[in-house]
Amino acid sequence: MIALLFLFFLALGAGVLSGVVGTGSSLIMLPVLVTLYGPRIAVPVMAIASLFGNIGRGIAWWHEICWRPVFAYSLAGVPAAVLGAHTLLAISPATVDVFLAAFFLSMIPLRRLIRRSNLHLNLWHMSFAGAIVGFLTGFVLSTGPLSVPVFTGYGMSSGAFLGSEAASATLLYAGKLGTFGVSGALTRPVIARGLAIGIALLVGSMIAKRLVQRLQTHTFELLIDAVLVAGAAGMILSLNG
Repeated sequence: MIALLFLFFLALGAGVLSGVVGTGSSLIMLPVLVTLYGPRIAVPVMAIASLFGNIGRGIAWWHEICWRPVFAYSLAGVPAAVLGAHTLLAISPATVDVFLAAFFLSMIPLRRLIRRSNLHLNLWHMSFAGAIVGFLTGFVLSTGPLSVPVFTGYGMSSGAFLGSEAASATLLYAGKLGTFGVSGALTRPVIARGLAIGIALLVGSMIAKRLVQRLQTHTFELLIDAVLVAGAAGMILSLNG
């Protein structure tokens, strides 16, 4: 019970962070969950929690969601996430972790280069990116920072970015959870822990809306860069572990 209370309040803080920058909750929660329960339980627990956290952000920014890129991204992303979940236990994530670490770091200057050159992703790009990120979401512990440059590259920021990314992530995690359910990974303890953490993430993401409304664009961009660096560091540390 004490461990669950600790996870709840930690998830509340992670939900606020995720609600501000659009990602980060998995980067905070997964190391703790793996330490407490092991990876076989931690992954489906975090999948349930992430679904709720993304629902919270989607509700908070519902009126600013850009649905066309969301559907373009999810149309290829959902089946790819299902495929990725099926391969979760068969493929070692070590190679993917190296790629993601390099990708996260390269996105910091690349996002600025794209913005300065006035280049924007179109719907076809969104669909292609959705397939890649969707597959990785299926079997990699945390790909949240991977979707950040995709949606910001389409031209979104602040509420539009947060809501649209959350809506697409909700669909991807629903596909992943469906696969876990069919495979029998969603036991009662897993569901209970996932719901407890998920509710905290949802509440945290709702609280974060006021913080986002006060942020200047420059500060928002710096926070995204910080999460990308943290994501790269997390992938590198997982290799050493």
